[in-house]
This record gives sequence, C-alpha cells and structure tokens, in this order.
Amino acid sequence: MSESSEATELIEEGAISGNQASIPATIRERADIEDGDRVRWRWRDGELSVEVVRQRAGVFAEFEGFDGESETLDHDRTGLDPAGEYDAGDES
Repeated sequence: MSESSEATELIEEGAISGNQASIPATIRERADIEDGDRVRWRWRDGELSVEVVRQRAGVFAEFEGFDGESETLDHDRTGLDPAGEYDAGDES
C-alpha cells in the first residue's frame, strides 16, 4: 500500500446498525449535512468516499396536490387517432 501525499484526518467514528450508518454530529456540522440530505457512497481504487447530495429546499412548497374530485381531461388518449384513420399527410 502506497502512502498518499494528501493528509487525512480522523474526525470521528460512527456506528453501523443493520443496514444503516450513523453520521456523527461533528461531521454533519462540518459538512453542513441537514435533514433530508442524502449521501452517495463510492468505491474507487480501494478507497471509500462519500458525497453529500443536498436536498433542494422548497421544490414542492407551492404544490397543492390533486383531490380527485373534479373532472380532468382524458390526457391518456389525446393525440391518438383510432386505427385506420391515421393521416400520414400528403403522399404525392
């Protein structure tokens, strides 16, 4: 195993329980990891790395949803012609 010229620092250790890993508070604070963020694990050349994938705040903040009580357009059939009535345009 070769020595890396890049310095490494052990900040803290986390625990594993089942298939979940805890991220110590020191690391969450230093990496600015907040509730809803995700971590992406990568294995490359024998080294494990972690990337923080930030949650986009307020993506659906204005979304009111659909209550299902009002009529909607039949969008599943829009633009489809019944078989035999397809117009391919001018065939000259």
